[in-house]
Amino acid sequence: MRGTIRRLASLSHVDASTARPRMVDVGGKAVTARRAVASCRVVLPAGAWDELSSSGFASKKGPVLTTAVIAGVQGAKRTHELVPFCHSVALDGCDVAFEADDAARALDITCSVATSHRTGVEMEALTGCSVAALAVYDMCKALSHDIEITNLRLLEKSGGKADFSKRG
Repeated sequence: MRGTIRRLASLSHVDASTARPRMVDVGGKAVTARRAVASCRVVLPAGAWDELSSSGFASKKGPVLTTAVIAGVQGAKRTHELVPFCHSVALDGCDVAFEADDAARALDITCSVATSHRTGVEMEALTGCSVAALAVYDMCKALSHDIEITNLRLLEKSGGKADFSKRG
């Protein structure tokens, strides 16, 4: 057990002496401008993609992309209610964007989140992207249940200890 505790001690959400999960105390950190961008992809089967794209991305339930934007922003704002050790962060901004890839029958979703806070917003960007993708699935499942949500990942973050970018 001691070896396990030592290995877990490097994780910020694990108490080094007990190996129990904990919320990180960010009270001593400086408030800085922070930003994060996440992305994922929703892939539809051919018939479903053809029907959705030819309808201007509307389904029987309504406007797919508009609904997904609302869902993504709401997801980002409520991340702390879904992920146990995330801090409640007031967001300065949240943008959910889409790019259609006809050749792949896919919708690429990007969620960008910004705040001025003591902690980053990577989880908010990832959650916003995920919830937007789930809204697309929900709006389109009448066309097919063979819809895939793939490639959820953090593309970049800035502010705090270290910046990160997966973009070229």
